[in-house]
Amino acid sequence: LFSRSTFNFTNNLPAASGLCECGRLLSTSSRCRTVMPAWVIDKYGSNEVLRFTKNASFPIINYPNEVIVKVFAAGLNPIDVAMRGGYGAATLSMKRDPLNIKQSGSEFPLVLGRDVSGVIMECGLDVKYFRERDEVWAAIPPWKQGSLAEFVVLSANEVSHKPKCLSHIEAAAIPYVATTAWSALVNTGGLRKDNCANKRILILGGSGGVGTFAVQMVKAWGAHVTVTCSQNAERFLRGLGADHVVDYTAGPVEEPLSALEKFDLILDNVGGDTERWALKLLKPWSGSKFVTLVTPFMQNTDRLGVADGMMQTAATVASKALKHLMKGVHYRWGFFAPSGSALDEIRDMVDAKQIRPVVEETFSFSQVPQAFEKVEKGHARGKTVVQISKGGDDV
Repeated sequence: LFSRSTFNFTNNLPAASGLCECGRLLSTSSRCRTVMPAWVIDKYGSNEVLRFTKNASFPIINYPNEVIVKVFAAGLNPIDVAMRGGYGAATLSMKRDPLNIKQSGSEFPLVLGRDVSGVIMECGLDVKYFRERDEVWAAIPPWKQGSLAEFVVLSANEVSHKPKCLSHIEAAAIPYVATTAWSALVNTGGLRKDNCANKRILILGGSGGVGTFAVQMVKAWGAHVTVTCSQNAERFLRGLGADHVVDYTAGPVEEPLSALEKFDLILDNVGGDTERWALKLLKPWSGSKFVTLVTPFMQNTDRLGVADGMMQTAATVASKALKHLMKGVHYRWGFFAPSGSALDEIRDMVDAKQIRPVVEETFSFSQVPQAFEKVEKGHARGKTVVQISKGGDDV
C-alpha cells in the first residue's frame, strides 16, 4: 500500500501513458477513442449556450501524476452557473495559459461541472496511490475541464477514494462544497477536530451546499453551531446537527444574533452587508475569526484585468484585515482549494456516519439545462446532481 506522501507530483515531464493505448479500459470499445459525449459551452451567456455533443475531445494524460476518470455522477454548484456567464474568465484564462501564448477564447469548447464521482480508467506513470477500476471522487479546479462529460482527466493529488457507503450520485454531492468548507474552516479558520470542542461557530447561510456540509463537520468535531436560514429550512438544519437556528425572514437577523453569546468563528456564505454587523458578534481579543467565501477577487480581475484586479484585491483585504484587527478580531477571505488529502479525511467521516450527503434533486445526462435552471433559482436545500452513466456495469 502506498500513502500520498509517496507521490511524485512532477508537472514538467510528459507521460508516456499520455499516448493512446489500446488496452485502455473503455465502456464502449477496446479501440483508442478520440471523442466522447459531453455538455459544452462555446461562448459565455445564459442557459442557451449549453450544447450537447458526442464529439468532445477525449481527455489525455499529459503529466505522469494524472489519471483519467470515467464519470458516473457530476455535482453542480453556483460557480458553474456563474462560469457559464463568464465569471472569472480573466483569472482562469491566466491560470490555464500563464504565458498568454494561446488566442483569446482558447478555453472553448468548455466543459462545466466541479464535482465528480466515478472510476479510474487509466493512470499516469508516477501514480502509485490509485489503480485502474478504483472508485474515486474529486473536486475539479475551475480552470480545468469539468465533469459534465463521460471522462475527465485530473491530477492524482486532487482525487480520493470514494466513501464505500455512498452511491456515485450521493458521493458527487460532496467534494466541491467539502473542500471549500475545509479550506475556509481548517486552512483559513484554523479549526481542527482536536481544537473544536465547545467552540461557538456561526454559519451565515446554512442551507446551501457549503453550509450543510460545514454544519455537519464542525458539529462532528464538538462545536456548538448556530446557523441562519429561512424558516422552512429550520427542521432540515436541526436534523444535520445545528444547535441554534435563526430565521432571516423574520426581520433583521443581526438583532437576534446580537442577543446570543459571542462566537469564536463566523463563516459567511451570504455576503452583501453582513460585514457591516457580523464582526461585532465575535469574541474580541481572543483569536476569533470572520471568514467570508463571498469575495470580490474574481470580479476585480474580470473588471480591471489580472494585474490591476489583483492589486485592488490585495489593497481591499489588507485594509479590512487591519481595520478589524484593531478591534481585536481577525478578518479573512476563504477560497476553494482542491485537495485529495482533505477528501481522504472527509471520506473517513462519511464512512463513520458523521457526515451524510444532502442531495436535493437528481437529473439525467440529457437534463443538464434543467439542472442549471434549478441551481440558478437559488434557495437550495443541498446539492443538484447529474447522473452521467449508470452503476459500474459498463466498466
